[in-house]
Amino acid sequence: MQKKVMLFILLLSLFGLNASAQTAYEYKIITTVESIVPMGVGRSRIVEFNVPMDYKEATSTRDESNHFKKNKTSRKKLKISSFNETKLLNFYSMVGINFQNIASNDALISSKLTQMSKDGWELFTVISGVESDAGKGDGKGIFITRYIFRRPVQ
Repeated sequence: MQKKVMLFILLLSLFGLNASAQTAYEYKIITTVESIVPMGVGRSRIVEFNVPMDYKEATSTRDESNHFKKNKTSRKKLKISSFNETKLLNFYSMVGINFQNIASNDALISSKLTQMSKDGWELFTVISGVESDAGKGDGKGIFITRYIFRRPVQ
């Protein structure tokens, strides 16, 4: 009987260790930019990078004695030229806000989110922000949403 109890405790502790083990994830961000420009003249897109980057290439370091080791990589070298750009419709048309365009964008964005899920990505969090029309003479604005996905590192 005592051997069975010891075996049970051993198995329980092994399962407990596996449950508490940290899972490493890779992350991917998909950004939607929807134009808030009257007359439908803005550009709205879903943007997705194709080329992975290492943040260390753009990182400078400052130590406790305030010595600064500046990263020498130019901003131009940090720009990605390979990315997917999916067209979306603008929020406004000639007569004002266009609900048909919003519904169409929702369908396109849902399609992208569904495909990401099928590809093994879990929607981890969503962040959005607005820079809206500031009144007479401005006529500019965007609605930006970042969808952050993750999946376990293989």
